[in-house]
Amino acid sequence: MEVDHSKPTLASRIEARLFSEGASLSRTKLQKILAVSPEELAVGFQALRDRLLGSGMALIETGLEVALAVSPTCSKEIEEAHASELKRDMGDAGLEVLSIVLYRGPSTRTEIDYIRGVNSASTVRTLLERGLIERTHNPNDAREYLYRPTTDLLAHLGITGTGELPDYATMAAELALFEKTHTPQDHGTTSEQSGGES
Repeated sequence: MEVDHSKPTLASRIEARLFSEGASLSRTKLQKILAVSPEELAVGFQALRDRLLGSGMALIETGLEVALAVSPTCSKEIEEAHASELKRDMGDAGLEVLSIVLYRGPSTRTEIDYIRGVNSASTVRTLLERGLIERTHNPNDAREYLYRPTTDLLAHLGITGTGELPDYATMAAELALFEKTHTPQDHGTTSEQSGGES
């Protein structure tokens, strides 16, 4: 059967939209733009992932968004440069918060504060301003937001998903164990005013 090259495939349409956007797009917005079902979009994502294998680009995905970025195989030196830049600009506090949302998954400010043992308000605000984490509604508690990594952060790190992080399974399990075995009384939260936020 002859392929009609005059009609772009769904994978090509997804790639073109993401490239022209120059930034991440939400799955729901992309679905509406392309007028496809969630199932069709998932098939298109897989076809695009397959086509990009071995190239300099990769499809980066979070729970809510997708984007095109430099592929992990081509991003080692970029990753090292960005890691150095992030550490220099944000210090240990920023890296701690990023580590929590990367390895633990979507987390509330209360959960971040609890794990760190200090008030993280200013650090979270800085990471939001830099586009490294995003704030989303919490389906379990309307009074608190959830914070999750952005596609920009994953691209900075040269990965396409959090599961590719070093020692991901081990670190995620250790975080879960920490929360299970410690009570809020074990770690007081220092206020920002008293210098708890580094």
